[in-house]
Amino acid sequence: MKPLFHPRLVNDVFGDPGVYVEFLFEKRALLFDLGDLHRLPSRKILKITDVFVSHTHMDHFNGFDRLLRICLGREKQLRLFGPPDFIDQVRHKLSAYTWNLVEHYTNDFTIEVTEVHPQSLRTVRFRCREAFRLADDERRAHEDGVILDDETFRIRAASLDHSIPCLAFTFEEKTHVNIMKNRLEALGLRVGAWLKELKTAVIRGEGDRTPIRVWWKEKGRLQERELPLDELRSEILEITPGQKISYAVDLVYHQENARKLVELARGADLLFIECCFLEKDAQQAAQKYHLTAHQAGLLAKAAGVKRVVPFHFSPRYEGQEQLLILELQKASGLK
Repeated sequence: MKPLFHPRLVNDVFGDPGVYVEFLFEKRALLFDLGDLHRLPSRKILKITDVFVSHTHMDHFNGFDRLLRICLGREKQLRLFGPPDFIDQVRHKLSAYTWNLVEHYTNDFTIEVTEVHPQSLRTVRFRCREAFRLADDERRAHEDGVILDDETFRIRAASLDHSIPCLAFTFEEKTHVNIMKNRLEALGLRVGAWLKELKTAVIRGEGDRTPIRVWWKEKGRLQERELPLDELRSEILEITPGQKISYAVDLVYHQENARKLVELARGADLLFIECCFLEKDAQQAAQKYHLTAHQAGLLAKAAGVKRVVPFHFSPRYEGQEQLLILELQKASGLK
């Protein structure tokens, strides 16, 4: 089964934190944290539709200007999510520049910013052609930590203690719908844009007799037929539980943080988690509100994740990366 979503670290384990999640069959990507983006080429940055910022310490937010610079002048909407006070912080970033000519731009780049509060979300918009003035202030409740409910996935968040609120995130694919290409060919059908429509119908839970328009171009000619959803589902689809990817950085190790993170990441296929310090330096870790590799491993084990990716190593361990990795692996029981 080929995964539809491909997550990877933006930088190395000592660099600014960030995870880029690319969609296999769409020109789309998600970004967790907004540190240094120079290792991402512009074509990758332009795929980003949603950015989830844990908090606005510089190493988690300094990439905002590069993201803005590359998207500016394009017909694009970008959604940003962050902790309380995030809207003002984005507004101040934007107001640091002069926007006297943007009303003449052909395209209208829009930034939608959502603040995540314990029981609610506050969303505003900044439009390029309006000189990025704050507009459309909206508030709504959220349930079970769900801050984004997309067609094929949802994002949950939990607020953790880093001496300030710091968000951890989980990406959950709703259902994984895999196309069995050998069966497709056996029915005389071909790959095409219609497959995305078929997957969407399955994920939405549409009725068995829902007609699906099956079409593709062959030698310049349109081939077209209509088949019921249940027939296509039974013949060419394999439906399994979707991927779950969790992301946690900058948190101190205590009971409440552990409870929240374990609940958020429970059963994740992949957990990206900070490992700033070795356990022998646990006192410094606590003073700086960070995890040791041992503590990160305990959290991964308690959450029952299938695979863990350590990152956000303190520069004091340059050249000693393997010590942090081994300590994490020993505590988590994972390789």
